Amino acid sequence: MDPRLENRLHTTRREFFGRSATGLGTAALGALLSQECFGSAESLGGLPTLPHFASKAKRVIYLFQNGAPTHVDLFDYKPLLGKLHGDPIPAGYVDGKRFSTMTGDASGKLMLAPVEPFRQYGESGAWVSDLMPHTAQISDKLCFIKSMHTEAVNHAPAIQFLLSGGEIPGRPTLGAWLTYGLGSESANLPAFVVMTSITKNTTCGQIFYDFYWGSGFLPSKYQGVKFRGSGEPVLYLSNPKGISREMRRGWLDDIAEINHQKLRDFGDPEIATRISQYEMAFKMQASVPELADLSGETKETLEMYGPGVEEPGTFAHNCLLARKLIERGTRFVQLMHAGWDQHNSLTTELYNQCRDTDQASAALVQDLDRRGLLDETLVIWGGEFGRTPFLQGDFNNRVRWGRDHHPYAFTVWMAGGGVQPGISYGSSDDLGVNVATNPVHVHDLQATILHLLGIDHEKLTYRFQGRQFRLTDVHGHVVSDILA
Repeated sequence: MDPRLENRLHTTRREFFGRSATGLGTAALGALLSQECFGSAESLGGLPTLPHFASKAKRVIYLFQNGAPTHVDLFDYKPLLGKLHGDPIPAGYVDGKRFSTMTGDASGKLMLAPVEPFRQYGESGAWVSDLMPHTAQISDKLCFIKSMHTEAVNHAPAIQFLLSGGEIPGRPTLGAWLTYGLGSESANLPAFVVMTSITKNTTCGQIFYDFYWGSGFLPSKYQGVKFRGSGEPVLYLSNPKGISREMRRGWLDDIAEINHQKLRDFGDPEIATRISQYEMAFKMQASVPELADLSGETKETLEMYGPGVEEPGTFAHNCLLARKLIERGTRFVQLMHAGWDQHNSLTTELYNQCRDTDQASAALVQDLDRRGLLDETLVIWGGEFGRTPFLQGDFNNRVRWGRDHHPYAFTVWMAGGGVQPGISYGSSDDLGVNVATNPVHVHDLQATILHLLGIDHEKLTYRFQGRQFRLTDVHGHVVSDILA
């Protein structure tokens, strides 16, 4: 057989399109290069049309509380719950509502008062539980949204919905969208970093799925880079014995040349991802050890974040690293802390959970503020939904008290980055069951976050499978009343 004919027979469909001078490969490469070479002067990469308008925030730290914190025990004070403690839920509050299979039909369930008292704090008079004394002290810096509601009733779909706009894995998450749209401010650290933690000895942790920080159908270069919770934050920061940094640089240059040849041939964005990830890994060998070194932090700062701050893998340690990442230009830091799923452990594990997260969350806001970073950094605290105002468990055994999943009303708080401090927006009804005023849907929260970063949520789109996708799907409105 003629070798030229044999070569044509072995040409794949991808290779055919990739090698076509006017084919899909060239088009993809052109789009890629336009993003890489002509992005905003203030960032590396990003889309040339962004931001759409002047932004209030440049960076985000999302303190995501996996498992759903109980709003009626922490931030949403309902005196009537105390008065109805032990009584059946009044008629009409839960009619026709869907709860998890652990509750099923909620009618007749007994009401459960907050496990600790609430008090008012600051000039704003915010009601905060005694479980959160440190957060209470910064309440005048916070914007509480008490009218959040969502559509999913189980953890993984609800977390994915809040972070990506869809309950099914496969869509880009918030950090990926921001990295795609705005690029990075750092040449030596990832634009999107993820860290996870869990309260020790908890029985109610949630699994951290990789798709919680995935890039979905966006090129994988936009997915979050997960730092480890023990040892070095990133594997292989040190070169093997006998390998110098100069030798490593030479090998990467040779590999990059091969990859660039393939990129020129095929225009596959995943080849560009490979190139950029090799380069970032090399740069992180120098930048990450310095980032992880806490010896330059003052004693006052370490004490402010609380016990465990110097122990890798704790929420406090991750909060301090989040501040250091933001200082060095990382665009989006996603901290995920599990252990809030208190179906039968409100009087035990809820206390541990609050001790692990309260002081460090408040310290992060204070630390950013005193360093002049809070105005341009949006801090978000909250989970995927709330928890039921009625009891799950045995009313006569206080040690077994718990609350089930509750998507119909819950609370998140935000600080810095262009939101009004010292306000509470929206409300739930007198039992904390349903939203009463100014409802804020998950898509509304997403639209508002993008707006604060200078992005019109309807215009940040990506074409996939024949349609333009966006974070907020076809929904969402900016909650303008909370903007500073």
